[in-house]
Amino acid sequence: MKRCHLAYAASAVAALVGSGIGLGASPAAALHQTLVVHQGESIQKAVNSARPGDTVLVLPGVYKESVTIGTPRVTLRGAGASTVIEPATKTTAGAAPGKNTRATKSCAEGGNGICVIGTKTTNVEGVTVADLKVTGFSRAGVFGMATDTMTVRNVQAVKNAVWGIAQERSVHGHIMDNYAQGNGDAGVFLANTITEEAGALDTRRTVIDHNRLEGNRIGVTVRRLRNLSVAENYIAGNCAGVFVVGDENKPKAGDLEVAFNDVTENNKSCPKTDRLPAIQGSGIVLTGAEKTVVDGNRVTNNSGDSPLSGGIVLFKSFVGVTNDQNRVSGNALAGNGPADLVDTETKGIGNTFDHNACRVSKPAGLC
Repeated sequence: MKRCHLAYAASAVAALVGSGIGLGASPAAALHQTLVVHQGESIQKAVNSARPGDTVLVLPGVYKESVTIGTPRVTLRGAGASTVIEPATKTTAGAAPGKNTRATKSCAEGGNGICVIGTKTTNVEGVTVADLKVTGFSRAGVFGMATDTMTVRNVQAVKNAVWGIAQERSVHGHIMDNYAQGNGDAGVFLANTITEEAGALDTRRTVIDHNRLEGNRIGVTVRRLRNLSVAENYIAGNCAGVFVVGDENKPKAGDLEVAFNDVTENNKSCPKTDRLPAIQGSGIVLTGAEKTVVDGNRVTNNSGDSPLSGGIVLFKSFVGVTNDQNRVSGNALAGNGPADLVDTETKGIGNTFDHNACRVSKPAGLC
């Protein structure tokens, strides 16, 4: 591992001088460093040495370890798909004593690849994971818990047993320009928490955008969350494209948008689980949600025999919670089965369907 001082552009220096701020007024910026990791070296050791604002740059190679980040404003960056993180074949060096040791053990032992972990009382802020491939883990490729402004960018999360990229109990997240393929559950999974029953968390405008999500069980799952955007993603070849999932607690899931996504041919067949029946051919599904806007999406050729099959589907939660005050508008739908628009709600209130380009709805009259 090599430590290199970052060089700052002359224009940045000129801007500081021109603004009347003396160069000595911001010494912290000059202390930000890049820690370079070569193949055969430990990523975790470099992360343990990083201070807030530092970058850990991982050069091309295969690194067999799990990595935990608990220091704020650290960037973990690879060289693209040639930087590959896989499960260790044996126990690797963990965090330095007194520095995220417990979190590191839980990350590796829990089967995750890269973990960004805060505490029960304090979110870890400003961490970025970018430009690498993470594959083969028994749980998630990238996992964030108790994070604020965590960014996952240009990551390939491939063939992990549960999730490609996941966040729980996190706010202000940005998951963008990633490729998630062949993961056992969702390519991208966001939730308040899966360890207890609780009302939906306000994510303070988390954004999931410009990702390519293919061949997973579900492209994107949003579970028990509010105030976020799933926008401009390409979602194809999964069993289902997008799931917005609520439950019986308050506040309900919803008050979010699913907009301008390309959701096509999500026709894999996946067996039932404890929470869902068998799924196949589901484009965008709302179950137990409220005040969700589904707008401007292209939803085509999603077809199957599941109770949840169809282009855009409103389905009462399996714990009995209705969909209420959701708006489905301005979407282009074609070739979905049993219908382009499906509303199985019998007790939900205030749901509207307007200005959608489609041919078949169930019940009739929604197009």
